[in-house]
Amino acid sequence: MLFDTIHQFNFPTTIRFGANAVKELPAYLKANHVKAPLIVTDPNVAQLPFFKDIVGDLQQNGVSVEVFSDIHKNPVKSDVYKGVEVWDQTNRDCVVGIGGGAGLDVSRAILLRINHREDLFKYDDLIGGDIYVTNEVPLFITVPTTAGTGSEVGRSAIIADDETHQKKILFSPKLMAKIVFADPVLTMNIPAPITAATGMDALTHNMEAFLAKNYNPMCDGIALEGMRLIHESLETATNKPDLESRSKMLLGSMMGAIAFQKGLGVVHSLAHPLSSLLDTHHGLANAVNIPYGLEYNIAGFEDRFEKMAHALGLKKETGEAVIQYLFDLNTKIGIPHHLRDIGVTEAHIETLADLAFADFAHPNNPKPVSREDFKQLYLKAL
Repeated sequence: MLFDTIHQFNFPTTIRFGANAVKELPAYLKANHVKAPLIVTDPNVAQLPFFKDIVGDLQQNGVSVEVFSDIHKNPVKSDVYKGVEVWDQTNRDCVVGIGGGAGLDVSRAILLRINHREDLFKYDDLIGGDIYVTNEVPLFITVPTTAGTGSEVGRSAIIADDETHQKKILFSPKLMAKIVFADPVLTMNIPAPITAATGMDALTHNMEAFLAKNYNPMCDGIALEGMRLIHESLETATNKPDLESRSKMLLGSMMGAIAFQKGLGVVHSLAHPLSSLLDTHHGLANAVNIPYGLEYNIAGFEDRFEKMAHALGLKKETGEAVIQYLFDLNTKIGIPHHLRDIGVTEAHIETLADLAFADFAHPNNPKPVSREDFKQLYLKAL
């Protein structure tokens, strides 16, 4: 079976993909002459049996392990500073990020700060801070445990300000992992609600990247195939997971992250404020908003929606069919259709609209989105 075998491919990060790929980690560290990794993860993953097995396997192979997991589910700057303090105090020589988006974002931000000690947000890509990422960084390895953000193959980290909750993007090609161990077995026991939310996050990445206004036909091709793989596997992965569905989801997630170097759009700008204001899980925020946000984009871009409908295997290749598909998929995997079902009230709308309009994602949307447009979209989704 395809997913029983470990495969290698490069985009451009080396990806070791397949069941039990993570078991290659100790040998890889030895081959690269490092033996004291700082493993960065989140508090939930740190308690899971597979994580303890990874740590135990490393220790049995003579690797000195230090785990840092004191992070928020929507990471903030202080999380990164605390992680670097652990690095300094324990004489580490490489960084291994294990987890979903939060753990991998913090691990990448820690990697940046190790040899760049000015204020972390000086390196914010939205203000051109990437030009200050000039020093080398330690060896960086990523191990995804969810099929959602695809952060394992990325080169940026989204970290929020502790006080304002405004999200910043830390970006540099230097922050790409040297190697990814993408092991679908690690995702097998993720609870259904997390599988659903992270899976819809991955689908949103692929769909918004395909619609984004920047020109990148290679990303378009990857995004369409990512949609197809997620369409084939998300319902099964959520409700009756097996190795094939979990493997396809992990591939679709990485493909979404590769594709969205082209840009994202209105859905992410709708979702980000829910995480910063209400601490909503990012994938869940995308999942609830995606039918409404994409519907806004149909007029004038019918041809793009026809291509997406074809990739999703829909009988009617129209924008309206794509939107109905998204509502139906959310129903099948237990995602609510309305913002009120995830704690949003009408009192939040004005603030959400302000934050959404200030967000970094929608400038790449295929059509402009005004503050009033955001307000109306939130009200429609409420």
